[in-house]
Amino acid sequence: MNNKVFSNISKIIERDSKSTTYKFALLRGTIDIVQENSPFISIVNNRVFIPTGLLIEKWLLYYYPILQSSTLIPQINNSNKLAFELQFIELIKNYESRGGFSAFYNDLKNKGIPNDLNDLFFELAKKIRNTITKMPMKYIGRSVNQTYYSIYQYENKQRLKKSDAFDIEKLINGFGVFSIPIDYHEVFKLLGSFINGQDSILFKWAEFSVNASNKNLSIEKVISEVLKNPITERDILESKKLYKSVLEKKGTVYCVWTGKKISKYDIDHVIPFTVWKNNDLWNLLPSSSTINRNNKRDKIPSPILIEKQKDIILDYWDTIFKEQSSRFKKEIQIALLGNHPFSIWKEKGIEQLQRSCNYLIENRGFEEWKI
Repeated sequence: MNNKVFSNISKIIERDSKSTTYKFALLRGTIDIVQENSPFISIVNNRVFIPTGLLIEKWLLYYYPILQSSTLIPQINNSNKLAFELQFIELIKNYESRGGFSAFYNDLKNKGIPNDLNDLFFELAKKIRNTITKMPMKYIGRSVNQTYYSIYQYENKQRLKKSDAFDIEKLINGFGVFSIPIDYHEVFKLLGSFINGQDSILFKWAEFSVNASNKNLSIEKVISEVLKNPITERDILESKKLYKSVLEKKGTVYCVWTGKKISKYDIDHVIPFTVWKNNDLWNLLPSSSTINRNNKRDKIPSPILIEKQKDIILDYWDTIFKEQSSRFKKEIQIALLGNHPFSIWKEKGIEQLQRSCNYLIENRGFEEWKI
């Protein structure tokens, strides 16, 4: 199996557009179809072809409960609506008196959509089809290949027609096909359940706990507890406050990434806290507020950038070490030095920081930041 595909999938998940949930829905839907070993899947010239209607069905199942929920579950940034949201909400309202989500799916799978809702459903299906093919299919993989439709390709040879009773069969036959490279199909087939989470260790842990409680707990509740982090927002603020007090004694402050003198600055996590739940003092450095908020954000500094800014990084490390020697020594020994003696902490600390960042960029797929 091509290891590059694994790396590409990680990069797609981490780097490709995060303005909506469309990317996640497309990947999840594709994986679910592959995992179900749909008989509609065919292979031609190292590409795997799948009816787009199967994807539309998955999106109907994913977004119905989200849009039906009394709790707002944002799916797009800037308070905008999903491209198909108006039609979908209207369909959901019409099914409130007909049995809700289950009744809708039963109609789609068996009876067919009622005649009075057929036009609405047809428009919704087209909206979802257009959203899938013109947005996530177009952009997924661009962070890897810098081209559009680099992984997903769509073909629509059928001419859409309204039907008196729209059902899953007509959905499958009437909305064209899409294809993905066979290497991606193989990865999705073997490891898709881990990527989607159904067979992940975390999900299985939660599932075991639910069963052991005689189902008095929910999987959602267990997962939320298992994922709790011991480092709170207060801990982060206190560490940053401590760092600022040390910098006040130092006097002039320079941005760690640009080297420019700054009067207003953020205490930045070199490796973002969202990526690595690490609040160590060595991982906190002063950065221009503009650089931190508008440029770096959750990106990983490149090993080359770390090398370029090595002197200023070490200067700050040395400053914080002199003020907080016990804590700094313990934290950097555990996180960066390992079995190396503390006497060579500067050399080995920088080397390991570069290796950690390179691993996160190359193997985990996080976006590289070069300034």
